[in-house]
Amino acid sequence: MNNFYLGLKFAISYFTIFPVKFKESDDLSKKEILSSMVLSLPINGLLLGLATILIYLFLNSISILGAIIASCLYMVLYGFIHTEAIADVADAIYAKHGGKDAYEVIKEPTIGAMGLLYSIVFVILKVSALSYLFYNNLILEFLSILIISRVCIQFIIYFFEFKSSFLSSLKDSFSFKRFLLSVFITSIFIVLLTDFSFLLIYLSSFLVAFLSAKFIRKTVGFLNGDALGTILEFTELVLALMVCYLWL
Repeated sequence: MNNFYLGLKFAISYFTIFPVKFKESDDLSKKEILSSMVLSLPINGLLLGLATILIYLFLNSISILGAIIASCLYMVLYGFIHTEAIADVADAIYAKHGGKDAYEVIKEPTIGAMGLLYSIVFVILKVSALSYLFYNNLILEFLSILIISRVCIQFIIYFFEFKSSFLSSLKDSFSFKRFLLSVFITSIFIVLLTDFSFLLIYLSSFLVAFLSAKFIRKTVGFLNGDALGTILEFTELVLALMVCYLWL
């Protein structure tokens, strides 16, 4: 239980801006803790979603403006760690087309013009889609999307190889049994939040994540943390658009 608790804290500290403290004696490199970190990713989505929903409920008196603010603050709550990845992946794709080393480009601390433009377009689309969900009171659907997208990241971590020692460690620690457990528990939770029809969105999310991973690996030549962040962001955007289209 202590390993799961440390893994959960590690995930929260790594993928959100929520303050988390560790003891000097905590060894976060242990396989059990890394496995629990991956397992707790959907809980990260739940916490981020609940915080965002509270912000929206506080601001819903100003209608669409409150929805826009809440949608923007959602990305702030995870420190733009996934959004920033889109710029790096876009730059790497164009660098690869130009005959440059995509891995060197993706690791650079700066971003190029194409990365900036793709990031701007993506942020506009995502804020618009999430705001539309809030404006139409699809709050539980929003929460479900955040949880599902992180189960998809578990899926990618388990089934793909990475050019990253940290992600390779996460992959080695995460078992298929734990992945199935996560899928099962999340399925029950999503049905309770929404209804059985939303399981179609859930199933579709794995296809979206899989195709995204295949595309990035084919165009860039590898998968790393930036690719994983891009997959999460793209999956959330596609699912939000699907819900807007199918549920309204």
